[in-house]
Amino acid sequence: MINTLAQPANPKILLVKLSSLGDVLHNLPIVWDLRARLPDAQIDWVVEEGYVHLLTPLLSKEGNDGFKGIDRIIPFGLRRWKKNLLKLSTWKEFFAFKRSLQQVSYDVIIETQGLLKSALVCSLAKKSPTAVVAGLANATEFSGYEPVARAFYNQSVQVPTQCHAVDRSRWVMCSALDWALLERSSAPQFYPVQYIQSLPSPTQALSQQLVAPYVLCFHSTAREAKRWPNGHWIALGQKLSSRGYQVVLPWGNLAERAVSEEIAAQIPNALVPPAFSIEDAFAVIAGAALTVGVDTGLTHLAAALNKPTVEIYCDSPLWKTEGYWSNNIRNVGDIQKPPKVAEVLQATNELLP
Repeated sequence: MINTLAQPANPKILLVKLSSLGDVLHNLPIVWDLRARLPDAQIDWVVEEGYVHLLTPLLSKEGNDGFKGIDRIIPFGLRRWKKNLLKLSTWKEFFAFKRSLQQVSYDVIIETQGLLKSALVCSLAKKSPTAVVAGLANATEFSGYEPVARAFYNQSVQVPTQCHAVDRSRWVMCSALDWALLERSSAPQFYPVQYIQSLPSPTQALSQQLVAPYVLCFHSTAREAKRWPNGHWIALGQKLSSRGYQVVLPWGNLAERAVSEEIAAQIPNALVPPAFSIEDAFAVIAGAALTVGVDTGLTHLAAALNKPTVEIYCDSPLWKTEGYWSNNIRNVGDIQKPPKVAEVLQATNELLP
């Protein structure tokens, strides 16, 4: 543990959580946890440039009644840079990132990813003489972890091997600041209530095709084993359609679009929308009567926005990312125990008007 007397009353804190969509979302609650105890601290966050939009709603605003959240977002372009290592522009961008990162001397650095790329960001950061650099001492089951990352911390935090993604971030944060561990009864917050209530309508191109009430079905995920069978989606969609809901089947690449079209072809009035960005996803989810999805980032976004959400687990453990913070969320299935259609239907019936 650190000597809290050596730390300033309003420390400068750097959060390092680079990716992916779901991981960044599950790290958001520690911003609120930090602000509750350190209202005047500086809180900055390094994140992959593709996920900056997830953080912008938490940016601090000026004024007496302004929202106090993240003071500075520092975009990191590693995914793009790795594809263009021989280009001069890549190295110019990297050194610009380094200069931006080193504008502040940090008192506390909290790294909750446990990967070498995140640990290297910690090493590049400018630090005060008594700075704490805290990160994971061990892997949690079914999560990526690179033990070499520990070499870049001066405080390695042991966490349970079965630890929810939100709770894992809280373990590292509490250890870094020598706080008592937050209990799960302290429900995590993700986005400002005012932001959620003021989310805009989808873009005009999407609005012209979406017919309220509609249900979003996120069937795609990076790992095939986490998918729910197409036949199950068709059966679910047909039931929802018979009740007057438009079934909307988003996609992220051509293969996923083909699956969406295959499912939609057997559901009356189903929609395969044009591709949309993470920015668009906020508005589309906000306007949905319900989101049903497998264990993937956009499903977790719906849960983080506290919108009616059914999370389907087929080949990943429920304990790792289940939405446990709201009565608007239902979690069905578990690792190697995909739910039956009847279970998902029951969950949708509990949430739909």
